[in-house]
Amino acid sequence: MSFITISICLSDIPKDRIKQAANGKCYINMICASRREKGKFDETHTVYISSSQQEREAGAPKIYVGSGKELTPQNDHVTPEAIEEMTPIGNYAELPF
Repeated sequence: MSFITISICLSDIPKDRIKQAANGKCYINMICASRREKGKFDETHTVYISSSQQEREAGAPKIYVGSGKELTPQNDHVTPEAIEEMTPIGNYAELPF
């Protein structure tokens, strides 16, 4: 399993793109897409405002508002074999518990 952690610049979101739903909450459609190359800070993804079909057909530029990177959780399970290979700590009286 992997995750994409993203950072969005709220100041770059055009206010006319934010829509209010019947429930009173505000929404905006965005796209998170893979980058061809990693960015300056190792970003693997980019975030931009979703465009309408008319905007895409007219060749309107994308409105980029953020970026992200893929995180893969590390497997921290300790096996009995791994415990056997660990270095002994020595004096148990020095343990903090």
